[in-house]
Order: sequence, then structure tokens, then C-alpha cells
Amino acid sequence: MPAPRQMRLPLALGLWVTLTLAAAFYGNWKGFGGRALAFTLIVFAVLLAGYLLPAAAGITEILRHVLRRRIAWLSAIPILAAYGIYAVGTGSSSFLRWGIAFAYVLAPLALLALREASEPGWNDYAALVLLAVPAKMHWLTTLWPYPEGALAGAMTTLLVMNVAIAGFLLIRRLDGTGYSFSWPINQLTAVSLGFLGILFLDVPLGLAMGFLHWAPGHAVLASLPLSALGIFFLVAWPEEFIFRGLLQNMLSRTLKTESGGWITASVIFGLAHIANGGFPNWRYVLLATIAGFFYGWTWRKTGSIFGAALVHCAVDTIWHALFL
Repeated sequence: MPAPRQMRLPLALGLWVTLTLAAAFYGNWKGFGGRALAFTLIVFAVLLAGYLLPAAAGITEILRHVLRRRIAWLSAIPILAAYGIYAVGTGSSSFLRWGIAFAYVLAPLALLALREASEPGWNDYAALVLLAVPAKMHWLTTLWPYPEGALAGAMTTLLVMNVAIAGFLLIRRLDGTGYSFSWPINQLTAVSLGFLGILFLDVPLGLAMGFLHWAPGHAVLASLPLSALGIFFLVAWPEEFIFRGLLQNMLSRTLKTESGGWITASVIFGLAHIANGGFPNWRYVLLATIAGFFYGWTWRKTGSIFGAALVHCAVDTIWHALFL
């Protein structure tokens, strides 16, 4: 099997610049501006770099070499410094927000620094809970009040990813996550089958349960490309890293079986959606579990979260375009 083609640093930097400029245009289009927007964009750019660049070929290895394991906790400094720039630059600094930021960044990193064994331990799972639950419960949106909460979701996602990357890739040095933008042509079959599996199971089941409603004309087709881009970078890629690259990866090692880790992670992924659209939303849990099963299968087959994120993005984009 030919080696996958992984994104190189120049392409990663080009993507970083493009997305940063897109954020700047979005802010101006929304009517925001001035000093506060400038500081917000600086922080967005810093956190986006921490999100994108480790997915480029060789970058994580370089960072691991420079930041020896015993000093890898220093990766927390640019994350907290970025938040400080935002808080001061937007005039939103407060003891409560600083306390939340410090606790959120340092607690999981401290837990991950406690374990050096290659096999996952309780520290790893506890750190993952500390990373995922506050984000899922929207406890971190209070950190980003400017501009009018419009970027709270995006900034929270970038914060979560930076802490997860620092903790699991640089401090814990967990292998097998597949955190790379890699795309070999011979993996197209796995991505296609993963997508078709969800399409042929979740759509009929969702329609039969009344969870999905056929409404192909409700979406603005012109906005779908931008919507898909947002879904990929702010939903699909982060969730695939957390649930497949980290959770499924660790569970497979703990349970000593890939299938056991795969199925367990899929069920947990489904249960993570239980409060979406009202609690308890068991229909969403069932459909998300099935989708998670195919996302996990794609991750296993491709060895990269990129393929799983593509399937995830395609499913969510079609859902928003054709169904209510």
C-alpha cells in the first residue's frame, strides 16, 4: 500500500493564512472593528496555528524534539498568553474568566504529565473528560464575550483543540491518533463506504422515527460551501480527534481489542448527543451511535482522522442542506 500524502508545512501555512483572512472578512462583514477585533483576530490566528500546524508532516515530531517530555508543559504558556491577549484587548478580563481559563488549560495537562507508561491509564480518561465535558456543556463560552458572543463557539473549539494537542500529542505523546491531513487515493473506497453506510441506515431510520424531515429547498445553496468548510474545521475534525483519535484509540488499547474500543467509543459518541434538541433525545443518540460506528470504521481503515472527518462533514452538510 503506498504511503499517504500528508499536508506539508507550506500548504498548512497557506491554509492558516486563508482561514485567518476569512475570519477577518467575516468580522468586518458583521460590522465589528477597531482595537477589540484586531486583538481577537490575533488570538484567533495563534490558536488556529496551534490547531493546524501539528497536522502537517513532521511538525509534531519537531515539537516533541524541541519540547522534551519533562518541559512539554511549557506548551500551556502560548495558550494562556493568547487568552490573556484576548481578555485584555477586548476589555473582558475578570477573575472568574481567568480562573476558568487557567483551570481548563492546566488541569488536564497536569493529569497527563503524571503518566509515562505507554498504555492509557485513568489519568488519560480523566483528562479527556475535563477537556470534553466543559466544552459540550457550553461552560467555556463565557470566556469569549466579544464580539457579542458571535465567535464563542469557534474560539472555544480552537481552545479545546490546542489543549488536547498540547496534552495528548506533546506531553502524553499518544501514538496512533492519526492527527494528520493525509489523503491517499486508495483510501477513497473506505471514505465512500463509510459515507454510504450512514446514508443508507441513518436517513431511512431518521425519517421513520420522525427525527428527519425532507426539506431540500430550505437551505441557501450558495452558502453551502462556506457552511461545509465551517462544519469540517469546527465540528467534524475536532470531534473525530476527540472521539476517534483519542477515545477510540485509548479504549482499544485498554480493552485489548480494536472492535471493543470501536463499539464503545461509538456508543459514547451517541450518548454525547443526548441533550441535543432536548433531553433526553434518544433518537439522536441512536442515529449518532450508528454514524459514530462508521466514522470509527473509516478511522480504522485509513489510519487518519482526515478520512473520518470527511465522512462526518459530508453527513452533516447533507443533513443541513436536505433535511430539517
